[in-house]
Amino acid sequence: MKKIMLATDFSERSDRALRRATLLARQFGASLSIVHVVDDDQPRRIVDSEHDAASALLRELQSTVQEVDGIPCEARVVLADPFAGIARAAEEETPDLLVIGPHRRQALRDVFVGTTAERTIRSVTCPVLMVNAPPMGSYGHVMLTTDMSEGAERAANVCRALGISRGAKVSVLHVFDAPALHLVMGHAMPADERQAYLEDERKEASRDLAAFVKSVDWRPIRQDVRQVRNSPAEEILTAAKEGSADLVVVGTHGRGGLGRFFLGSVAEAVLRRADCDVLAVPPEAAP
Repeated sequence: MKKIMLATDFSERSDRALRRATLLARQFGASLSIVHVVDDDQPRRIVDSEHDAASALLRELQSTVQEVDGIPCEARVVLADPFAGIARAAEEETPDLLVIGPHRRQALRDVFVGTTAERTIRSVTCPVLMVNAPPMGSYGHVMLTTDMSEGAERAANVCRALGISRGAKVSVLHVFDAPALHLVMGHAMPADERQAYLEDERKEASRDLAAFVKSVDWRPIRQDVRQVRNSPAEEILTAAKEGSADLVVVGTHGRGGLGRFFLGSVAEAVLRRADCDVLAVPPEAAP
């Protein structure tokens, strides 16, 4: 990892992202690029005022990162719609990793859908690290999620290539479904048949997971399969909490059906609700 980009709005949430970005930059000897976007769909005097204020704050951040943290750093203000500005900057600078703060959570309404974070993740081609937890050091437990798709395979390969799991405990999770139990006859299935069916599904899921791990040359300390009881996202978050994972890795596009991992489904739900950091890996850009 040679270049990290941080998108900041100067909030406390972005401060967490800045801290994680500087930790990673120091760990890998990478440079840091800090971007702030000023919405240009405003009266000109407001745009100019916000641009000047943001430029001053960025100069302070840049100076701190360079002089205190000893990290090569650039900073700039972009005039655009917030998500479009971040996406444009990422396209121009081609960072190895884009780091952002978490979305705002509200008690009565989840405002993640359609917001800058979600739209940014949809739009960029580089992996995006959403920093939810206060950074305390290098990651200790990285949990990869897989639906056995090409998207999950790419997520594993990108995570390994970034080196972000180096030195951490690594586990891999596959959430499987038991489709017969959703059918009408499933409710009438005798308990012993039901248990035998679930055991067969679990064994098949375990075999599939072992084959996936071998194919991506991922060396986890643990391979975990879980049956979907409520939703795949809930199973992922429960597994992360039980295993004290501080980074969950998801592919943003995957298989169709229950196991799909594209924004609008499992990956989005994980990003919305995770308390730990989440690395979202998009599909490979088309030539």
